[in-house]
Amino acid sequence: MARNIYLVGLMGSGKTTVGRALARKLNLRFVDSDHEIESRTGATIPLIFEIEGEESFRQRESEVIRDLTQQDGIVLATGGGAILSAASREYLKTRGTVIWLRASVSSILQRTSHDRNRPLLQTADPRQRLEQLLAQREPLYREVAHLTVDTGRPNVQSLVQSIVQQLEARRAADHAETPTTVSCPDMNDATASALSSPAPIELRVDLGERSYPITIGASLLADPVRLGGVVKGSRAAVVTNTVVAPLYLEQLKASLAAAGKSVTEIVLPDGEEEKSWPNLMRIFDVLLEQRCDRKTTLVALGGGVIGDMAGFAAATYMRGIPFVQIPTTLLSQVDSSVGGKTAINHPLGKNMIGAFYQPQAVIADTATLATLPDRELSAGLAEVIKHGAIIDLAFFDWIEANIAALVGRDQAALVHAIKRSCEIKAEVVRQDERESGLRAVLNFGHTFGHAIESGLGYGNWLHGEAVGCGMVMAADLSHRLGMMDSDSRDRVKALVGKAGLPVVAPDLGEQRWLELMEVDKKNEGGEIRFILLQPLGTPVIRTVPQDALLATLRDCTRAT
Repeated sequence: MARNIYLVGLMGSGKTTVGRALARKLNLRFVDSDHEIESRTGATIPLIFEIEGEESFRQRESEVIRDLTQQDGIVLATGGGAILSAASREYLKTRGTVIWLRASVSSILQRTSHDRNRPLLQTADPRQRLEQLLAQREPLYREVAHLTVDTGRPNVQSLVQSIVQQLEARRAADHAETPTTVSCPDMNDATASALSSPAPIELRVDLGERSYPITIGASLLADPVRLGGVVKGSRAAVVTNTVVAPLYLEQLKASLAAAGKSVTEIVLPDGEEEKSWPNLMRIFDVLLEQRCDRKTTLVALGGGVIGDMAGFAAATYMRGIPFVQIPTTLLSQVDSSVGGKTAINHPLGKNMIGAFYQPQAVIADTATLATLPDRELSAGLAEVIKHGAIIDLAFFDWIEANIAALVGRDQAALVHAIKRSCEIKAEVVRQDERESGLRAVLNFGHTFGHAIESGLGYGNWLHGEAVGCGMVMAADLSHRLGMMDSDSRDRVKALVGKAGLPVVAPDLGEQRWLELMEVDKKNEGGEIRFILLQPLGTPVIRTVPQDALLATLRDCTRAT
């Protein structure tokens, strides 16, 4: 989390006292993990140790750390042994800035000598016990900490001022990887803007000589070094639309200019209905008018429509020029920007005219999701749910458990969803780049979904809305064919609904449904082929009896 601070250290090192003061200084919310455990259980920490033992307490502590680090804008004081869990160390290190409050054994003994709420110190020799704990935990504190602060000084305000100053210095130093030990000099007043962001996540689509990186992180549009590195030549042509341009075009142009690149802008109308031949020609018109050559990099700044159109233009202009994907919607960040499928729509079918053409890089700036309308966010969650349903049942379980956080735009949850979705899609693309077999499973829900989009007219339903409803229909069809139990079918429908997506399809009429689904890239020999689940988490591609298909259409649709 970009605005989270996590305090670690031995008991009595000052985490609660310093944490409260630091939270007030930065206008953040203070949380104590021990207090959260007590609140959840209704029992004190010593009582939990006495009744359940330390192992059970550590499990509860790890669960609390997992949940709290998914929140945003907090200062979290952890228990002294929180870092014993490898999972907790990963949550802390990747979701915020970790500060180790280091104190001497003598200082801790002085502060805790009359405290009976420290079960690990209820021994005949507390000093020896503290020395043992320090020897055991110090390497783990060092491993997880971004900053180390000695708390020998009794002046809490001085400590807080020093921490804020060092956070600002760390941010200015471009998030140096080496943990820093700080002293306590006087500081100038700093604010929450001093907080550092987690390092961007780097993935890779492994396609031999066509391999490319996926970078996921906040404020990547403001990084001239990164952007300049993926735009290899001296010129960039940015394709965007009338909605995204006012939000992010100038920032991107400024970063590219700072990297020494000249920029041509191409702003298209917004909407799925604009993914058309005339707008593809508009891209070519500008490229030709501006005399863009083969070394010009085409940059797609926007959602799936812009990514598909810019990619198709890049694949065909001068028989192929470099292009970079900068997706600004959740749907494009988790799906359409990865894998090299580019296309425009035709009145008789969606995405029927296009090419496979891989980008040079995908840069997913999660900060752009802050301006995404709720409806667009929900549309993106459809593709997230899809990845869990077809490939990774554990991920599907995680989405179920975290759907409220995802809908509520919790940054840690969104970053995890984007990362895991990209990992899944990158692995499928690696195995089947041109959709000759396995890659077709990524179209789960799309046969029904594309029919909805075409039948209602492009733009009436968002792509993700149609796919979400299509997954409900595909799950129903899977159940009818005995491939999936009713509980799993109902789980898919419930999760799609909780994501804010429609679960009942428009009644287009049986004959119209069949006509629309017959125009599908997966079909062979005139037979409609569906991606179904056998069971949840395992996809299959098959044709189906018409009576089962018509039953699904009757039960999953209603008149509009």
